[in-house]
Amino acid sequence: MENSPEEWFHQDNAPAHKSTVAMAAINECSFEIIEHPPYSPDLAPSDYYLFPKLKKELGGRHFETNDDVIDAVNQFLEAQEDDFYEAGIHMLQDRWTKCVHLGGDYVEK
Repeated sequence: MENSPEEWFHQDNAPAHKSTVAMAAINECSFEIIEHPPYSPDLAPSDYYLFPKLKKELGGRHFETNDDVIDAVNQFLEAQEDDFYEAGIHMLQDRWTKCVHLGGDYVEK
C-alpha cells in the first residue's frame, strides 16, 4: 500500500458498508480500502476494543430513556484521551497478522 496510514480505510463486509452511497463517500475521500477478510469479526476495532470497554463502563446501569443511553455513551466517548483510540487501532496490526497466520480463522477462540 502506497498511502500513509491516515489514508487507509478499514471496514467489514456488511452490505450497508458496501452500498453505493458508502463506497462513493469513501472514494470521494480518496481512502484506500483495507479489505476485511470474510468471517473475521475480531478484526473490527469497535468489536475487540471499543465495545468491551463501553460495556464495562455502562454495565449494571439502568437508563430511563434512549436519550439517557445516548448521553452516557457520548460522555464515555468524549472522556477518552486520544491515545485510547490510537491503542485500539494499533492493536489491529497484530490481530490482522494473527488472522492471516490462522488462514482467516478467528483470532480469539
